[in-house]
Amino acid sequence: MIAAIRRANRIIALSVGFVLTGSVILIIAEILLREAGISLGGAEEISGYVMAGVASWGLSYALTELAHVRIDLIRLRLQERGKAFLDLLAIVTLAAVATIVAIQCWPVLSKTIERGSTANTPLETPLWIPQLVWFSGWLWFALCSCALVILTLVLLMRRNFDTADSLVGARSELELES
Repeated sequence: MIAAIRRANRIIALSVGFVLTGSVILIIAEILLREAGISLGGAEEISGYVMAGVASWGLSYALTELAHVRIDLIRLRLQERGKAFLDLLAIVTLAAVATIVAIQCWPVLSKTIERGSTANTPLETPLWIPQLVWFSGWLWFALCSCALVILTLVLLMRRNFDTADSLVGARSELELES
């Protein structure tokens, strides 16, 4: 299961990278064209939408690659069970926060769709489009983190601490150097 989630998140990360690169190209083109007195218009608006989507979708990739920042001052001094407890606490807390945010994103998107809201800009972008990308990124993050909670619990019940650590553990500077 984790292999499938990691594969999906790698594909998502590559896709997000291409979209971000496209946004950078658009901004550079806008800057260069402004020097010639021409404007594409909307580059800043589009890049803002891209950043919201990239942030929400990128969270899941960071989660499965153990790239989220964790303060491991206490964890480093603990034995295997203590580390496992803190790792479980961290992933449960993360999953809870991700789920709460995803739940709270839905009313924003729902009201936007209901009202037919558009951006107060020359592009008049239907706001449900960027909000759907943003919401779906948070929803995917919540689902991935909840799946990791379940997998971690199963591994810890089987006393498979090493695999649980590789799934949700923190990487210290010492581990990253080797």
